[in-house]
Amino acid sequence: MNIKAVMNQGMIDFTGIPSNYFLLGLLSAFENRFQAMADKTMNDISWKQFFAIICINMCKEAPTINELSEILGSSHQNVKQILLKLERKGFVRFETDSSDKRKQRIFLTDECRQFCEENDDNSRQIMEKMFNGISEKELTTTIKTIIKIEENLKEI
Repeated sequence: MNIKAVMNQGMIDFTGIPSNYFLLGLLSAFENRFQAMADKTMNDISWKQFFAIICINMCKEAPTINELSEILGSSHQNVKQILLKLERKGFVRFETDSSDKRKQRIFLTDECRQFCEENDDNSRQIMEKMFNGISEKELTTTIKTIIKIEENLKEI
């Protein structure tokens, strides 16, 4: 069930809820629904594991756990658990940093790259369906809004 269905069924009274509270709740509920859908869709790995792979792949240099934690917006401990599961699947490997032996850098394996390639079409189709009927302007506005909210969050 999605939030629109919940609203239409009258399961919750949203009367008098300020828009900012509603948006925060909507984002939280959406994340839960998206993660459940993505977990069902992905073979072998969870959405959080796949998101970690995406972020590692986007890094200009192989990240450390601390750097990846910052990118993902998650704790070092949670990211380490995600990475250990990916390592057991053969999707990532850790290498000691050449300039600082205390750091370990995270690298994607060929097996991981093959997995991503095999799932690329399915991911693309899901994204097309999810964003069907949403204009580039609407997306840009949403992105700017969420970035501004996050900037404000840092000041708390």
